[in-house]
Amino acid sequence: MEITVKNQSGETLETIDLADAVYNVPMNHSLVHQALVIYQLNKRHGTHDTKTRAQVSGGGRKPWIQKHTGRARQGSIRSPQWRHGGVVFGPHPRSYRKALPQRFRRLALKCVLSDKARQDRLICLNSMDTLDGKTKSMVSLLQNLNISGSALVITKDAQEPVVRSAKNLGNIWTLPVNLLNAHELLRRETVIMTVEAARWAEEFFQREPDRKRIKIGESDSTVGTIEAPVDDEVSVEPVAQAEEEPQPEVTESPMAEAVEGEPADSEAADEEQSPELEQAGEETTQDQEEA
Repeated sequence: MEITVKNQSGETLETIDLADAVYNVPMNHSLVHQALVIYQLNKRHGTHDTKTRAQVSGGGRKPWIQKHTGRARQGSIRSPQWRHGGVVFGPHPRSYRKALPQRFRRLALKCVLSDKARQDRLICLNSMDTLDGKTKSMVSLLQNLNISGSALVITKDAQEPVVRSAKNLGNIWTLPVNLLNAHELLRRETVIMTVEAARWAEEFFQREPDRKRIKIGESDSTVGTIEAPVDDEVSVEPVAQAEEEPQPEVTESPMAEAVEGEPADSEAADEEQSPELEQAGEETTQDQEEA
């Protein structure tokens, strides 16, 4: 795409060739509309709010009795049909934020920028040295370029003299090229860019969006791979068998002997008591016979 370069007096200096991938992209109206709507939605704060009948100030009692008044029955002065009552389906704070892929955002910007270039509404200047921060200098520049409507002045970096020169003009807006977006391009009729800003946009918007972060000097194949060192000779030493340790002898405690001996002692006591029981039994039988 060939763009004419002018000086600040409006004279043509040369023609530069810019990449068609940025300055000659076919217009995609649906994508540009989608990007514009999402940009406007993301600017909304979403702080709107209304009060429901539970939040409105007012008493909770019944205004009048249910019957025998001739009036419509009412339950609360905070009802939606009352003046200063609650709102039924009013707006409440919420987020309007939408996401658009980076590739689509850049493509929409390139579509609008290319459309400006095809309609000869893109003007490239060699420099903006004459802008000294006064409104008079910006008005003189616009007159030299035959610009009567709105315009967007794009510089490579934020330059204070350029910003101050256009500050008092309502239809002129300044913007560094790194903050360029499709919304600002569509709002203005003419775009004024420096050659440095045009070259920067050409180089930046030709690159593909970064899908993953890679350190400088590394390729995709080397990211995340770790090579373990390999020894030439690996010596394996036999593992010595553990010697069997002698198990300690188990000795019976005197408490265990005492427990084991209890049944034997009880049997011996029963044997000693058995003759006495027999004599007592014989005496009882003799007494019964005599009786």
